[in-house]
Amino acid sequence: MRFALDTEQRLFGDTLRELLTEAGTPALIRRWAVGDHDRALWSALAEAGVFALAVPERHGGAGPLPVELAVAAHELGRHAVPGPVVETLAAAALLDGTGDAGTAAEWLPRIAEGEAVVSLVSPGPVRRALDADAADLVLMTDGADLWSAAPDGPAVRSLDPARRLFPVRAAERLAAGPAVRRSAAVAYDLAALACAAQLLGLGRALLDATVEYARTRRQFGRPIGEFQAVKHQLANALTGLEFARPLVYGAALSFGSPHLPRDVSAAKAAASDAAYAVARIALQAHGAIGYTDEYDPSLWIRKVRALRSAWGTPAEHRARVLAALP
Repeated sequence: MRFALDTEQRLFGDTLRELLTEAGTPALIRRWAVGDHDRALWSALAEAGVFALAVPERHGGAGPLPVELAVAAHELGRHAVPGPVVETLAAAALLDGTGDAGTAAEWLPRIAEGEAVVSLVSPGPVRRALDADAADLVLMTDGADLWSAAPDGPAVRSLDPARRLFPVRAAERLAAGPAVRRSAAVAYDLAALACAAQLLGLGRALLDATVEYARTRRQFGRPIGEFQAVKHQLANALTGLEFARPLVYGAALSFGSPHLPRDVSAAKAAASDAAYAVARIALQAHGAIGYTDEYDPSLWIRKVRALRSAWGTPAEHRARVLAALP
């Protein structure tokens, strides 16, 4: 099956790509890594409509628009944008479905306008929140309970220097009941979908940079891109990304259907594997320079490794796919 974006969706992606190219994200990533949380780009993304994609119209948004959200996440990944963007989008879905009208009315319009940075604790035995020190609100769920949370210790180091993960503790219970459990499941799937789209964008950016580098780096008097072994690896990397792409957009189209968890897990597993393969090839082709702090592609390589495990590992998502099979 072929999934093709329509004209407006392609234009939206092109607009974000131009905005992010002009923003110079490598410098922003390095500032974010040391705790300088400049929100200028966050505000620009909000003005472009990124956060409104996950906020319903009754709260000042335009969503939910999962396909456009995947388009946006792809461009955010292509430029390795730092910050809890995925978590803020998923938090919007969580707040909209909990049944707590007061909290939703307070925070969702602020999310849509880019006035609120929200972090969301992913499920699992280790409860950590991305950029909890920079967030205006940190949310966590515990079964059928929704809590606000607060940092509970220093940041834990990550392979991605801009992914500052903080242990958190529950602070105030905001809502409780079956609606919390249901909305938490939707928020998880939305976060995994956006993460998968980010990985596609990261993989594509790394592949483009590696192809360009292979044309200029010379060994034995020839560009390394002329060697058949390098050509095969780059071709395999492109094939992996192209096979993962329809799974990501297919999952976006299944939003709201009973098949969403299965489709999202298939997309996240495929995108994780494809982007990770590109990152390995990029590191091999670039040599030692590919992992130095001063070289921009190293930021992309490290982010791929971190996002591969974020919002579910490939093994966890494959298990969900298997469990959904008849």
